[in-house]
Amino acid sequence: MRISTEQKRSKKFWSPTKRRVMLLLSAGLALSFTRSVYKQKRILNIAHKEWKNLDRHYLRTIINEFKYHRLVAYKESPDGTIAIVLTERGEKYALRYKLDEITIPTPSHWDGRWRIVMFDIPEKYRFARDSLRNKLNEIGFREVQKSVFIHPYPCHDEIDFIVEVFEIRKYVRFGEMVSLTLEEEFLTQYSLKPRMKR
Repeated sequence: MRISTEQKRSKKFWSPTKRRVMLLLSAGLALSFTRSVYKQKRILNIAHKEWKNLDRHYLRTIINEFKYHRLVAYKESPDGTIAIVLTERGEKYALRYKLDEITIPTPSHWDGRWRIVMFDIPEKYRFARDSLRNKLNEIGFREVQKSVFIHPYPCHDEIDFIVEVFEIRKYVRFGEMVSLTLEEEFLTQYSLKPRMKR
């Protein structure tokens, strides 16, 4: 999902409630309705509890907006029930929402390894490059030098997901180091103790 002008405009879908609706649909929590008012009420009453916490009128407004922007589609079953599902375009938006939820867990014990992310992204993908840099800072990475970031805790899966979302995999390298010169300032920033020398 390389960042485009259209994706830059996607911020209009980033209200907390819209994000929640998108993530619930992406997680496979069914939302459906029928053209019968009575049946619609019954179906909503047996839907997943996460949907029940949303204002029904606002939920319909959000779904209509998503439908207008081709983020969701309607699939009707033989009994007249209409399921609301994410389109391929909607799934891409959902990935962006999931990206915002990423954090790197802090283990109880540091294994003494530094995780390193290096990238050389062409200028034509500047927005993706800046977004990656901002995201790395957001999740706790420290910049060692230009386009080289480190973190002390396991995060391969998180980085793999980030570069997949931004579609910059061939421009990004990830690795681990057991030794880093002049690491004292980073140990201080992460409140870590130096490794015992053998």
